[in-house]
Amino acid sequence: MAVQPPPADQRIVIENVAVATVDANDTEYTRGHVVILGNKIESVGDGPAPQWLDNVVRRINGEGHLITPGLVNTHHHFYQWITRGLAQDNILFDWLVALYPTWARIDDRLVHAASQGSAAALLKSGCTTASDHHYVFPKDGGDILGASIEAVQELGLRFTALRGSMSRGKSDGGLPPDFAVEKTEDILIASEAAVDKYHDSSFGSMLHVAIAPCSPFSVTTDLMREAAELARRKGVRLHTHGSETAEEEEFCKELFGMGPTDYFESVGWLGEDVWMAHCVHMNDSDIAKFAETGTGVAHCPSSNARLAAGIARVPDMLKAGVPVGLGVDGTASNESGELGTELRNALLINRLHGRPDALTARSALRLGTMGGARVLGRQSEIGSIEAGKLADLALWKVDGIMHSSIADPVAALTLGALPPLAVLFVNGNAVVEKGTLTTVNEDQIALACARAAKELASRV
Repeated sequence: MAVQPPPADQRIVIENVAVATVDANDTEYTRGHVVILGNKIESVGDGPAPQWLDNVVRRINGEGHLITPGLVNTHHHFYQWITRGLAQDNILFDWLVALYPTWARIDDRLVHAASQGSAAALLKSGCTTASDHHYVFPKDGGDILGASIEAVQELGLRFTALRGSMSRGKSDGGLPPDFAVEKTEDILIASEAAVDKYHDSSFGSMLHVAIAPCSPFSVTTDLMREAAELARRKGVRLHTHGSETAEEEEFCKELFGMGPTDYFESVGWLGEDVWMAHCVHMNDSDIAKFAETGTGVAHCPSSNARLAAGIARVPDMLKAGVPVGLGVDGTASNESGELGTELRNALLINRLHGRPDALTARSALRLGTMGGARVLGRQSEIGSIEAGKLADLALWKVDGIMHSSIADPVAALTLGALPPLAVLFVNGNAVVEKGTLTTVNEDQIALACARAAKELASRV
């Protein structure tokens, strides 16, 4: 059952807290307050909250804590939670070839368990909104997309479900085995049905749907063009993988006679309603085209390192005006499954080119909050702590042994170890308290995921 929003007249007051609003001016308060009314932020400011407030059901003393917007995950593959730790030393193409036979044997029951594991890891690391790119739909696998949506709703995570697809099998020059792909017509019918059934475009929606063919090396050009037309007709966003590895660039040049960005441009896949995962191998022209069209990027630093894909030019993208957010990527290539740790990893990895200010503590936080909100097209609702926005908030404890000697609380979050979560609010609901999920039993999820992983392994 989906987690319901709190009563509209109910207030929660958080005081004596360090506040990083991540608004347009990066406003911060050393000792401020945030007031939640129903599922929205009523006020934020310096000093104590107004004394006249009524119907206050909870007061939190934020002494020793930092409050930030909830983190936004722009790219993930939830089903991979039950295939972690495999193909440990492979580059992307070899890793995919090794795992496709296993993934092609999933079903809706296993995906439900995997989605709960993935969503739990995200929530416990400060993530309040996530997108899940699911593109493997085996025949007789049941209602896989519905299973993932149901699993996430039970935990209370704000969600963008991406109806992905693969249509170019090995016999057509693609990477996936033929038995793991779908027909273009079936994909388009299923994608439109998913939008019609699940997409809620209203302010404060807990569920969006986007259309997301997997990658240039796993779908046909016809599908790319027709998916773009369908998404724009239905008013939803588009997502795919792009420029992840040097091998992908060579694949595109060999198959299409051009690099990934030029290929995306040729099929109508650049625009403010589009975001790409990874974008590691981008030249100046590619970055300029993304900036000119408002095409977004999901930066996945840990996964890129795990698969030896390279370092994305995030500082150059930001300077050019490209919308950039953070992503976990699938947990078969980022086994922690946490978004909070990506703040630090993004900051550190992007300095490896010898630029100590390539990302700062605050620009890393912006990537994980407002940057992600912009990439998902939800910047008017989430991503910053401002009156009228949704109450998706992370309260971090930064006065413990791991952080108390760091005077700057934002640096404690983005340069230090990931701080413990005191409370995580999604839509005004406290879905994490003292690091523990409140909506589900964590031990039961752990057991279900372990069983699902064993069952899937036995099918191969």
